Amino acid sequence: MQHRTARTASWRWWISGLLLLAMMINYMDRLTLANLSVRITDQFQLTQEQYGNLEFVFGLAFAAGAIFFGMIADRISVRWAYPIVLVAWSAMGFATGLTEGYPAMLVCRLLLGFFEAGNMPCAMVVIQSVMTGRDRVMGNSILQSGASIGAVLTPLIIRLLVGDNREPDAWRPPFLVIGAAGSLWAVLWLIVVKPGDLRPAVQAAPGSAVPLRLAWLREFIRDRRFWALVMTTISINSCWQLVRAWLPKFLQQGRGYTEAESLYFNSAYYVATDVGCLLAGAFAFWLAGRGTDVHVARLKTFAVCAALTSLTVVAAALPQGWPLLCVLLVIGAGSLGLFPCYYSFVQEFSSGHVGKASGVLAFMAWMATSPLQKLFGRLVDRTGSFDLPLGFIGGMPLLGLAAMLVLWPKQDRGEEGGK
Repeated sequence: MQHRTARTASWRWWISGLLLLAMMINYMDRLTLANLSVRITDQFQLTQEQYGNLEFVFGLAFAAGAIFFGMIADRISVRWAYPIVLVAWSAMGFATGLTEGYPAMLVCRLLLGFFEAGNMPCAMVVIQSVMTGRDRVMGNSILQSGASIGAVLTPLIIRLLVGDNREPDAWRPPFLVIGAAGSLWAVLWLIVVKPGDLRPAVQAAPGSAVPLRLAWLREFIRDRRFWALVMTTISINSCWQLVRAWLPKFLQQGRGYTEAESLYFNSAYYVATDVGCLLAGAFAFWLAGRGTDVHVARLKTFAVCAALTSLTVVAAALPQGWPLLCVLLVIGAGSLGLFPCYYSFVQEFSSGHVGKASGVLAFMAWMATSPLQKLFGRLVDRTGSFDLPLGFIGGMPLLGLAAMLVLWPKQDRGEEGGK
């Protein structure tokens, strides 16, 4: 089917708004567990390592789903693939609220991770299809800011639904309410995005169907930029995912804040991440507009954000109080600001296989970072403190920055400047 070329610039930004909403729903389903982790671990009498296992199986399933949906996003219409995976992961979030024990919750968490992995390959194909090179960091920032908005809303919804109710099953309604919301987005998406609006990412050469299936993987492996992206995605996801999963426990069990204080701060934390994400996109956009090479503008933005995340070593040494909370807000702003830069690197790396590239890279990131959830919990069980693992993880994005500086060929910079 022909790709429509008459769509206006305003329509493209409306699509960005829909992607923001999808990411928002994605993170609401993902973060409900973390915000209720203390209640759930108390009811099911779980160790910190067992809680880490819930994040561990989520991550392994996410890795498998990233490969699967990365292939799907490049081969079939994301107009249909996107709403299908969104409804599927919403159903798994809903089912989590009905579980009666730890094994059932592990299964729900595993399936949630698998289907949630379809979000980014679909979204990145959409942005690559409708946005120009100069607009993509801003488009990716809008997309990623949905994670922060969802993360801001989730603690507030939980507080509204749960309050100070200490009944054993008081944690269940948020899973049910948030899980039920996903179907509304699917309807809106199919209304706004018509058949033919999104061009296919892969153009198969006549008579070369079988070689094409393997050519993209060979190209990735041989390209040093791919290995720079591998190190970058592992480093930024290690920082983001571990803080996401353990911040509520750190605040409540590590620093003595109440559940209500933790929920309200979590909302403030993700407001800071959203601000950081949007500022990162705006900063890179501003640098490019002033004549800075597009790739260099992204690298400079990435470097600033990586410096901010390294402040976890300071947070780990601070007691309860305003200095701790302020440092955590700065860390949050930097940690999400890394992602729009990374997504733009991926789109720059492979314009024809964006879904596959994002899927393979997500697979490698989650396979590397998911075991760290279990290790984090084990360290907390053994040391009785969250400080050691928290202090270490914030410096990891600096390794990603080093990989980009060393492995990304300088002659490739500037190629997107006029796109």
